[in-house]
Amino acid sequence: MRPTWVYILLCADGRYYTGTYRGEDIQTRVDEHNLGVYPKAYTRRRRSVILVWAESYHLAVDAIEAERSIKGWSRIKKEALIRGDYDALPRLSKRGPTRDKR
Repeated sequence: MRPTWVYILLCADGRYYTGTYRGEDIQTRVDEHNLGVYPKAYTRRRRSVILVWAESYHLAVDAIEAERSIKGWSRIKKEALIRGDYDALPRLSKRGPTRDKR
């Protein structure tokens, strides 16, 4: 069974792109983004892209759920994930009770 990846790319314009990919090697998908394989893709006009975070899942449904969640996050929260600062994630939640309002 092939893993399903959730990944975040840093685009040339400084924006983040979050996606999913089913396959053994996430670099294959990153290469597709950089080659512009899909003409209507969000990243096509924002090349080159750099993989800044990725995580594999055994179940595609779990990966899709994670992707949807991450897409709704603020830039600051995505950057905490990229850094591996998992303790900061609840605090950075839009609905979290401990959100820092400074």
